[in-house]
Amino acid sequence: MPELPDVEGFRTVLASCAKGRAVQDVVVRDTGVLHGVSARRLRDALVDRRFTEPERHGKWLLARTDGPTLLLHFGMTGSLVCGPSHDTVEAHDRVLFALSGGRRLHYRDQRKLRGLWLAHDDSEVARLLEDQGPDALAVDRAEFTAALSSRRGKVKTVLTDQTVLAGLGNLLADEILWRARLRPTVPANDLTEPDRRRLYTQMRRTLRSAVTAGRVPPRDSWLTGHRDDPEPACPRCGAPLRRSRIAGRGTVWCPRCQPDGS
Repeated sequence: MPELPDVEGFRTVLASCAKGRAVQDVVVRDTGVLHGVSARRLRDALVDRRFTEPERHGKWLLARTDGPTLLLHFGMTGSLVCGPSHDTVEAHDRVLFALSGGRRLHYRDQRKLRGLWLAHDDSEVARLLEDQGPDALAVDRAEFTAALSSRRGKVKTVLTDQTVLAGLGNLLADEILWRARLRPTVPANDLTEPDRRRLYTQMRRTLRSAVTAGRVPPRDSWLTGHRDDPEPACPRCGAPLRRSRIAGRGTVWCPRCQPDGS
């Protein structure tokens, strides 16, 4: 599932492929990924516009142009692919953007859980993102502390709530909590000041490494690198990892490194 590091990677793809280039055509192959805009309106709004510097907020990608802004959300299976205009079109390519210079952007998504929105000005962008919390990569420690201390839910549920903090998904939350030695079930408002400080520090470190990798990397030294093993063991202490479900999400943690009362 694309999380903040993946979407930051898509932002880089968009910038390198499309920045400064004009949209020559928009081909919607599946209207099921469009929200609040028809295929014809999308094409009319974007053709002859030039992409400018893209932005990201949480899991949202803002494809800015010299006119409207295209907002993309990748759900669980979406991606953004750049290639020459003669590249093969894949079965799950839902929208194609033909660009000047012979390039083409492919919005690719198998399950179509989210998709594309069009905002004509900054006020519409703000309206579409109004329920998003601060970006997890940009949030400062004071904002982070305030967000967590005011919530009564389990800390993992709070971390993955996009209205609290935008960008963290299942893999990142498990990784960050493991690094911070905090059990996913501890109530967020029960965390001590040292707990919150450690959690913030590990979130920043994990995000920086994951953004560099372009995803949550399944490294051998990371929890992520072992969560799908047949008999997963903690890469830090060797104890068997535990699995459970929290708010419907598969959750992995180490009972020795993340004990009750931590």
